[in-house]
Amino acid sequence: MSGPSVIDVRFEHYRPGNTLGVHETNPRVSWRFANAPPNFKQIEYEIELSEVKGLEYVKLSSTQVSSGESYLVPWTGTEPLTSRKRYSVRVRARGDGQAESLPWSEPAFLELGLLGRQDWSSKLISAPWSEVDSDKPQPEDLIRKEFTVGDNVISARLYVTAQGVYEAEINGKRVGDYFLAPGWTSYAGQLHYQTYDVTDLLSTQTNCVGFRLAEGWHRGRLSFNGGLRNIWGSRTAVLAQLEIQYRDGTSHTISTDNTWTAIQGPIRLAEIYDGETYDATSEFNGWSSAGARSEDWKSVDELPFLPESQDLIAGFKEPARRLDVVQPIEKITTPSGKIILDFGQNLVGYLRVKKVKGPRGHRLNLLHAEVLENGELGVRPLRLCKARDTYVLRGDESGESYEPRFTFHGFRYAQIDDWPSADIDIFDAFEAVVCNTDMEETGSFSCSDPKVNKLFSNTKWSMRGNFLSIPTDCPQRDERLGWTGDLALFAPTATFLYGCFGVLRDWLRDVAYDQKQQNGVPPMVCPNVLQKDFFWGKVWPGAIWHDVTVLAPWALWEETGDAGILSQQYQSMVDWLGVIPRNETGCTHLWDFKAFQLADWLDPNAPPDEPFKAVTDPPLVANAFLIKSLDLVAHIAKLLGRADEATKYETEAENARKEFTDEYVSGNGRIISDSQTAYALAICFNLLSPLQSTRAGDRLAEVVRSNSFKIGTGFAGTPFVCEALASTGHIDVAYKMLLNEKCPSWLYPISMGATTIWERWNSMMPDGSINPGEMTSFNHYAFGAVAKFMVERLAGLQRLSPGWKTSRVEPALGGGFKSAEAAHITPYGKVSSSWSASEDKDGLFKLSLDVTVPPTTTMEVVLPGLEGPKTEVVGSGNWSFSTLVKESDIGPEKEPKRGFPYDLIEEIEAKRDANE
Repeated sequence: MSGPSVIDVRFEHYRPGNTLGVHETNPRVSWRFANAPPNFKQIEYEIELSEVKGLEYVKLSSTQVSSGESYLVPWTGTEPLTSRKRYSVRVRARGDGQAESLPWSEPAFLELGLLGRQDWSSKLISAPWSEVDSDKPQPEDLIRKEFTVGDNVISARLYVTAQGVYEAEINGKRVGDYFLAPGWTSYAGQLHYQTYDVTDLLSTQTNCVGFRLAEGWHRGRLSFNGGLRNIWGSRTAVLAQLEIQYRDGTSHTISTDNTWTAIQGPIRLAEIYDGETYDATSEFNGWSSAGARSEDWKSVDELPFLPESQDLIAGFKEPARRLDVVQPIEKITTPSGKIILDFGQNLVGYLRVKKVKGPRGHRLNLLHAEVLENGELGVRPLRLCKARDTYVLRGDESGESYEPRFTFHGFRYAQIDDWPSADIDIFDAFEAVVCNTDMEETGSFSCSDPKVNKLFSNTKWSMRGNFLSIPTDCPQRDERLGWTGDLALFAPTATFLYGCFGVLRDWLRDVAYDQKQQNGVPPMVCPNVLQKDFFWGKVWPGAIWHDVTVLAPWALWEETGDAGILSQQYQSMVDWLGVIPRNETGCTHLWDFKAFQLADWLDPNAPPDEPFKAVTDPPLVANAFLIKSLDLVAHIAKLLGRADEATKYETEAENARKEFTDEYVSGNGRIISDSQTAYALAICFNLLSPLQSTRAGDRLAEVVRSNSFKIGTGFAGTPFVCEALASTGHIDVAYKMLLNEKCPSWLYPISMGATTIWERWNSMMPDGSINPGEMTSFNHYAFGAVAKFMVERLAGLQRLSPGWKTSRVEPALGGGFKSAEAAHITPYGKVSSSWSASEDKDGLFKLSLDVTVPPTTTMEVVLPGLEGPKTEVVGSGNWSFSTLVKESDIGPEKEPKRGFPYDLIEEIEAKRDANE
């Protein structure tokens, strides 16, 4: 093993390789350590900053600092960063007790984009027919320009954005690997552009740059009940600038203007919901290569430049990409004779046709769905969404291939209609391409129970599928919108699973923009496409959904320790708290009791078509979240140095908490909504006195037992119910709830073959039929928030301070689990916990625990034992511990008999389950 070294130098929260053309004028720097000795502590670092000019490095500074910080340290340059400049940074550090610094790290590179509008010489251009029949879906446009390049090109950068979605080509070759660029934003507030290094794509002869341009989210149909088109504009358009630098210091820029030409392309339909139709008989071969232009190409229109109110920026989020390929596991012939491929995993992406042969003009149709029903493709949950791709063959006798560019589907099953190739097996001709935002995978978990492991896996797949450009609610039907409530509750789990700071920071900017358009009331979905919807288009304050303004930035702060996200979103938080309607009489610090609330949405007891009719009193849920938000904003104000505002919100929270207790809680801790959600929120949000909390925990455990350990929570209560049980001494009940396989439960979908998290606890009924409600998805991450509990309690891995500078490992034994492990990539490196229990002697079990602590951090290790838990604090490194525990600590615990009629109820339920 090599010696210790500095590795993984990064800027802000960008992944390595994603720092081309960024908008950062004062970027902070971070690094990690490899092969550091145990208990390593940095005491000094040095940053060398250079400007990269062509092939030369011009050293600007070398700054030495006495500090233990290695995460988001200040930029050391003194000159202002300007557009297009490229910088190199390398770092070395010295540890406590070391005489010499570690070797210099490998250099990390940062290149600035076009920081101001004055840097753009390009015009916004559009095909001249772009507004024709604008109330209907339109084909793609191909837009091109030929140009010449001199010798000795040293670099070439292509800057592109679009009103719509695009793919770029130069000389017949694809530029970059982004999917559905430039991505989805609240376009009126910000439009992202991308920067590509295209140096290697240019030739010294005549060149051609071209763009495929389709409607995408900008102009295509969005939302349910038929949706709307042209929400942000009635034309697709592209803005691009190719800048070429020569070795002699001269430069050459090719800008979009009215000298470019356009033609309609072979993609005749390009819809997010309905799919893509590609007519290979109308292909224009070599359209993006020099010399391919014909008389059919028409001059483009120049449009007015983007308004000043619209930020033209590089954006902070990772792009969406094609990230995985999944092969089919089974070919199914349905009762009606249809051919369906099962890919074994509910995923988001599209089908790739690897090879097909057939006559010219033949139409191959590909239909997508998440589940089967009665042996056929289950399309009812798609609602007004065709989810159909069509390929019209050109008639190539050697075979053809096809994959969509401008659509995506949520599916496990694909129906192949009109397969023309008798000599090609359908099973071998297709694969599924998985597409999502290219986030770094940061969290893992496993335990001794395979079904619990599957639950964790399903949660990760659901997050992947629903993080495509923005965090959405479902990927398969006529919706796929950025519902704020879903993310508000899932954010703490999301930040463990994937490095999603960039995509959420960017999305929260959009939330704040849409909020301003509604005078302080946040949107229900962001980007806000529901303005004209009969119900959802009304501007009305709603708890949880609008508390995302507080809860999501807080989750990002806890994960990263970066107060910048709190500063960015603080005004949004304050504006939200300022528009909450308060009760006019009595409880004047609480919500207006007459305000409509979604509250504990999708409570399993709610009717299929009335998911807001939960057991738990909606105002109680709203007020619990109000107090939580007030507590957090008071703390955030302190962190940001706003002492007076912190005092204001502390006082408001204190008054609201007292009124909540007076209104809803008895002196002994009983709550008027005697439900799982009511007790879970009251316990986890610290709404009770210590005595009341203990009594509430006991009552919650009894409510769960009386419900046969089945779930009784919707969106609001699900992330908290197991933690509320664990924190009040009922881990045995929490584990029995987690392990329950009867509907409604977390493991019921897995017993039904689920590979992602369902929107409803019973999205599929026990008889295999689809839930009769109109709103049913089989890929919806919200209920997967329990994964956080699994990591923190079962594996015992917990964050103690923001950014993981300190952590704790404290496994909660029980439930019959014999092992569990979890790992997470923190700002300082990998932290992990892994324990296993094996029989020893005399009815005792040996518990072995291994932990990994990242360099420059510390960990509290809490180890159970026969004489009670013991705590030890360790520094960085790998550590092993062991102890003896009782068999009863491992479990599973046996529930005490509670007498008549409970014993009779249990006997009846056991007989019913046996009959099922």
